[in-house]
Amino acid sequence: MGDEISSSEFSSEDFKEFKQRLRNETQILKGWFDNDDFEATDGKCGFELEAWLIDKNYRPAPVNEAFLERVDDPLVVPELSKFNFEINSIPHRIEGNILSHLESELSGNWGKCVTHAEALGSNILAIGILPTIRDEMLTLDKMSSLKRYVALNHQVIRLRQGMPLELKIEGRDFLNIKHYDVMLEAVATSLQIHCQVNPENAVRQYNLSQILSAPMAAVAANSPYLFGKDLWDETRIPAFEQAVSVASFPDGQGQTIGRVTFGTGYAKDSILEPFLENLDGFPILLPMVLYDDPSWLSHLRLQNGTIWRWTRPLIGLTKEGRPHIRLEHRVPAAGPSIADTIANIAFFLGLMAYYGKRETPLEGEIPFSDAKENFYRAAKHGLKADVKWTGGKSIALLTLLEQSLLPNAKKGLQMAGLLSQDIDHYLGDVIGNRIKTGQNGAVWQRAFIAKHGLDFREMTHAYFENQKQNLPIYKWTL
Repeated sequence: MGDEISSSEFSSEDFKEFKQRLRNETQILKGWFDNDDFEATDGKCGFELEAWLIDKNYRPAPVNEAFLERVDDPLVVPELSKFNFEINSIPHRIEGNILSHLESELSGNWGKCVTHAEALGSNILAIGILPTIRDEMLTLDKMSSLKRYVALNHQVIRLRQGMPLELKIEGRDFLNIKHYDVMLEAVATSLQIHCQVNPENAVRQYNLSQILSAPMAAVAANSPYLFGKDLWDETRIPAFEQAVSVASFPDGQGQTIGRVTFGTGYAKDSILEPFLENLDGFPILLPMVLYDDPSWLSHLRLQNGTIWRWTRPLIGLTKEGRPHIRLEHRVPAAGPSIADTIANIAFFLGLMAYYGKRETPLEGEIPFSDAKENFYRAAKHGLKADVKWTGGKSIALLTLLEQSLLPNAKKGLQMAGLLSQDIDHYLGDVIGNRIKTGQNGAVWQRAFIAKHGLDFREMTHAYFENQKQNLPIYKWTL
C-alpha cells in the first residue's frame, strides 16, 4: 500500500486480471512454504511512526507536499491526508544497543522534520488522535495527491454501493457521524513495529503478537478524544476499523470481517493461512495490474497492503529476490514522546522474546476469542481493563502488567542480549513508572481536560511542549 500506482481508474478486466495474478502469486508463495525457501534468519526490528503536521494554533496543517519536498528523504513518506506523514526506520538486529540506537536514529530524523516544518510556519506532533481535529476538516481536498489514495477512496465507496461510512463509538461520551469518503481514516496515527521471524517460528510469533495486543493497547493508549468527544482510551482502534468499513466474509462465529480487523483466529499450521484469506475472502480494492516478475509477488503484496490486520504478516524480498517473513504489529498509538515510543517497542520485543521461548505456547492457554475480547477491552478501558489470561482466569490488566508482563519483558530482552542499561531505562524506568503511576497518554489527556476544561487547543499546546522536551509520559504534569 506504500507504493504509488499508475492509475486510479479500473475496468472489469483489470479486476479479473488482477485476481488471476493474485491467485498465481499465492501459489508461488505456497510453494515457498512447501519447500522452505525463506531466509532463515530472524532477530531484526524496524518501525514506522505516523505523525501530524500542525499550525501555530495546534490545529492540523495540510502542508505535507511542501514539507516532504523539503525533507527529501525516502524514509519520510506521505500518508492519506495532507495533515500527516510517516517516519520509517532502518531495520536493525535485536541485540546490544538496538534500543538506544533506534532512539538516536528517530531523534535525528524527528529533528530534521521539525526544522523543515518550522520553515513552513508549522510543526510536527506524534499523538494517536490530534485533539484539535474536527470532522469538517476532513475533506477530499485535504487528501494527499497520490493516485493510490484517490483509488482507495473510490473503491471503498463503490463496494459500499455509495452508502456513507458511519463512525459510531460509545465510550464516556457517544459519537455518531456519517462521512462520504475515507478521510476519517486520517484521524488515527500509530506506531507500527516490524519484526523479521524465522518460518519455523512464524505461526507461534504471529499468534503471540495477537495475544499481546491487549497489553500493548493499554500501555500505549493515547487517543481518548475524537471531535471533542471523550470515548475509548484508545479510540483510534474503533475509529480506524469503521473509517474503511467494507464487509468481506463471515468468520466461524458468523461475524462479518472488516477491512481493518483483529483477525479470524490463530494461525494453525502456516503463516500462509492469512494470505489464503486475502485471496478469496477480501474483495480487491486496488486492481493495479503489474507486469513484473511474478516471483516479486507484487499483486499479493498490494492486496495484503489493503487489509489492515492489527497484526499483519508481510512477505519481504531482498534485492536478489530471496523471501523473508515479517510481522507488523500495528496496535500502539503514536507518541507521547520519542522515549515512550522506543519504550513501547522495547516492551513488545521483550514480551515476544520471552513468551516465544516459553515451554507452553500462550495460544494453548488463551483461546483466540479471549485474546480478541481482551484487545477490545484494553482499547476501551486502557490500564483499568480486566482481561482473561491463562486458564481463563480474569485478572486486572494493571496487576498482570506489574506482576508478570513487565518482569517477563525484561527477561526477554536479557535473553536477546540487549544492553542492561537500555533494559533498565526503557523498561525499568519508562514503562515501569508508566505502569506504577498509571499514567499513559490517555490518562494524562483526560486529567488535563478535567483540570482545565474543554480547551483542546491548550491541551495540545501542553502536550507539544512536553513532547518537545522528550519527557516520558509518567513525568508529565498538569
